[in-house]
Amino acid sequence: MTFKDLGLRDETLRALEDLGFENPTPIQAESIPQLLSEERDLVGLAQTGTGKTAAFGLPLIEKIDFSKKIVQGVVIAPTRELGIQIAEDFKKYTKYIKGASIATIYGGASIETQAREVKRGAQIVVATPGRLNDMIRRNMVKLNQVKVAILDEADEMLNMGFKEDIDTILDQTPDEKNVWLFSATMPKEVARIAKTYMVDPIEVTVGTKNAANTDIHHVYYTINDRNRYYALKRMLDFHPDIYGLIFCRTKRLTQEIADKLMKDGYSAAPLHGDLSQSQRDHAMKKFRDKTVQILVATDVAARGIDVNDITHVIHYNLPEEVENYNHRSGRTGRAGKKGQSISFASGKELRRIKAIERVIKLEIEHATIPSGKEVCEKQLFALIDNVKNVKVKEEEIGKFLPAINEQLADFSKEDLIKHFVSAEFNHFLEYYDGARDLNSSVSDRDREKADRGDRKARMTDDSKQRFHITVGTDAGLNKGAILRIVCQFSDISSSEVGRIDLFREFSFFDVDKKYADQVLNGMADADFNGENFKIQLAKSNGGGSGHSSRSGGGNRRSRGGSNNGGGNRRREKSSFSNNRGGSSNGGNRDRDSRRRRR
Repeated sequence: MTFKDLGLRDETLRALEDLGFENPTPIQAESIPQLLSEERDLVGLAQTGTGKTAAFGLPLIEKIDFSKKIVQGVVIAPTRELGIQIAEDFKKYTKYIKGASIATIYGGASIETQAREVKRGAQIVVATPGRLNDMIRRNMVKLNQVKVAILDEADEMLNMGFKEDIDTILDQTPDEKNVWLFSATMPKEVARIAKTYMVDPIEVTVGTKNAANTDIHHVYYTINDRNRYYALKRMLDFHPDIYGLIFCRTKRLTQEIADKLMKDGYSAAPLHGDLSQSQRDHAMKKFRDKTVQILVATDVAARGIDVNDITHVIHYNLPEEVENYNHRSGRTGRAGKKGQSISFASGKELRRIKAIERVIKLEIEHATIPSGKEVCEKQLFALIDNVKNVKVKEEEIGKFLPAINEQLADFSKEDLIKHFVSAEFNHFLEYYDGARDLNSSVSDRDREKADRGDRKARMTDDSKQRFHITVGTDAGLNKGAILRIVCQFSDISSSEVGRIDLFREFSFFDVDKKYADQVLNGMADADFNGENFKIQLAKSNGGGSGHSSRSGGGNRRSRGGSNNGGGNRRREKSSFSNNRGGSSNGGNRDRDSRRRRR
């Protein structure tokens, strides 16, 4: 089958030909004909790198009337990097279509510029949920003529706390529209969104749900935490031709590891949310141009990376959410090429390895970190290959050869080889002379624990700390916004945030106690929509108790308490306000009104 067999317009086929696209990938071959022939909703499940953007982008383009200067299609993506990538692909697909206009909407850039882009007559909007919601509230974008709404990387958007934003956006679209949902995994939250917003959807699955890409070799190494960075360096040295991604758990650690690698002479760059948009774009450009060999990234920042030649993905830390392992690993082994996914795990993390194996339906190979001798051997033969394959510039070097031959006349062939190799290789031999074993000797007891107890432990009530903040639903706050605020300012994963309760003028949320100080200090200067608020510990002991609070003005002790106990409580009292706040009804809205009438 070729793209010509799918029924696409001539202008689109010309654009695909320019891109060198001839045959559709499995997800494209399955999805495109059905989306073109029927007015149906669709759930598409396929791993990253299988061509999902064209699978929804090409049929969307066919459904747009480009003679009309109104928004007819909206694509929602979890990160600005992914949104930018999708929009760039759409512009390539529509380069020969007269009047086609694609607008890209994301945070960290001028909202006025993006509004003008829409106002000039964009027919398709590609957006991140937070910025799109902001522009809808300001009447900068109208979605009342949308024919198709697409949720890309839906599992990741829900993991990032965007459910309420998605609800709000889809509420602005007509009942009579199609919803296309694409995802690498199908957790329960994605299934619930499909049930809420879709009517009798077609399901297209390429491979097994949540299964790993078979073109990727999955391997893990057991290490002690203190040796994690040294193990990373050894793996990089063992793969001298690596062109890869290293995933770290936090923005702070991502920057730290990138700085260490650059200081140690590796070609590396960081990519995380604390960098400005121009810094992130610059890092991505260097990585795409292969002037940087290694990109050190957080899960969120790496969502927009679409590079086909990545050889390795290294999980410096295992992902907080098991499903994210597939998203990370899917950056390699793309377009039919082979790749390798390398994980580091301490003894206590073996349970998480087992949980990942259940999700990807594949056993991850356990291997030993190479010895110093093995690394040196690998580097030596890489050097020899480079010498053999180097392009000799005969004309330029020829004039120096007589003098060189005279200088080296007393050396035999064997001596020349030894001297040239030693000149390039001695530093490796010296560095790895007497290198110690970095493999952790995991006990049989640890392995037995992992085998029988490989389900992720849930936080108990005693392990949670409750927090109180002085902002609520009256200010437009929702649960997704709380998640993003906590994760952004405290630098923790959304999986560490537990129960969230919303009220008109204040809110509560739970976090694992071990992050209590990190949250309290990190959110001291936090704001929501530009307005600062106060945060304090909320002790749930059924009576008034003191709260340790933080605000933009510094630390203080606050009187009062919050009654957070009791299974039949009607409301929670704010220690900052005597007003009675009604609870948010966001979870109880009638979803039937969102179903499209057939």
